[in-house]
Amino acid sequence: MLEIGGMRVDDLAKTYQTPLYVYDENQLRTRLKDYATLFQSDDFETGVLYASKAFSCCAMVKLVQEYGICLDVVSGGEIYTAYKAGFDMTKAYFHGNNKSLDELQMAIDTKVGTIIVDNLMEAQALNEIAKKSDHLIHVLLRVNPGIDAHTHKYIVTAHVDSKFGVSMMQEKEIVDLIQTFEDNPNLSFDGLHAHIGSQIFDKNAFVAEIEKMFGFVKKLESDYGIHLNTIDLGGGFAATYTSEDHPIPLDEVCKTILDTCKKENTKQGLSIQKILIEPGRSIVAEAGSTIYTVGFTKQTPNKNYVFVDGGMADNIRPALYQAKYNADIANKMEQAKDCIYTVAGKACESGDVLIEDIALPKCEPGDLLVTYTTGAYGYSMASHYNKLLTPGVVFVANGKAREVIHRESYEHLIGLENND
Repeated sequence: MLEIGGMRVDDLAKTYQTPLYVYDENQLRTRLKDYATLFQSDDFETGVLYASKAFSCCAMVKLVQEYGICLDVVSGGEIYTAYKAGFDMTKAYFHGNNKSLDELQMAIDTKVGTIIVDNLMEAQALNEIAKKSDHLIHVLLRVNPGIDAHTHKYIVTAHVDSKFGVSMMQEKEIVDLIQTFEDNPNLSFDGLHAHIGSQIFDKNAFVAEIEKMFGFVKKLESDYGIHLNTIDLGGGFAATYTSEDHPIPLDEVCKTILDTCKKENTKQGLSIQKILIEPGRSIVAEAGSTIYTVGFTKQTPNKNYVFVDGGMADNIRPALYQAKYNADIANKMEQAKDCIYTVAGKACESGDVLIEDIALPKCEPGDLLVTYTTGAYGYSMASHYNKLLTPGVVFVANGKAREVIHRESYEHLIGLENND
């Protein structure tokens, strides 16, 4: 029987029902500690921002704060979660390409430390709202460096026509945007942000991003007299989903980023003081697994299907990105994997397939199938398609489990509906 965090999978399934998201809490802690320790420099002030869109709940936010890590939030909901969890909001950074006026006001009211501005219209709106603030708000501008990170087109975020940020080709708009903040005593414009994509396996992509960013900062300084002190390089740090994935070792990618920043700072004659990164997936993905109960199996002329009690409602990534996963039958860990199955969910969509052609032991109703590396963008992208219930989330450590998000009930499911 497979164990996670010292607990048997069948005990977890019996206690909390399936589908169930399970996180190895010690693994989460190790990754948070590693980032806090490895991303340090004698040449710069450094900051690690946990990208909470990967997985956000009060328990996770509290873990992040415990290790002195900052928080990347992208909506009013993520701001509210952080605030209610007792997070130090001065260490929160608010992202988004279409922040509402209410969300911007909420960020100011909860004293979010830094707002990353995406476009000129947002800059103008923030400038007006901030005039009524009683405290200083730090601002970064998201720019688009045009770096191709060789990943899925939906998770490349820096091509020239991306919905995110202002292209470096639009130099005049960037200068006008920065000047929007100059006369507002409640705003401090600190620097630039960029994010070139997700699941980046080539450290040279980060090198190219850094060279482009520092070169652009130099141009702003030389041509317009604009001096900046902060560069936020975003995230994109990879996780291992299958044997095809080979993430850059964390110590190596941190050293590469910091060494390249030092080199470019000297080469360009700049005085950048702070370097930020935004890992999300690489902190939580591998720490998380999803437990399913096997239902029926079915053979077609070309496939053997094994059906599970979840699917695209709790993991949309295979349908959305053609993401690949590995899995085991938790109660048959010592049996030979001599059957080839397609693992499919129960949603009424032909595309509700979690894994194509995986070797597993012979599957039978009641078996427990566990998919690995579901800690990022599983729960956070879950839906109510087909009115399926959102699974619960448990953190497991040293043979003990704690439920950090309750499993949804049918009452919760229709709780906001007017049933008059």
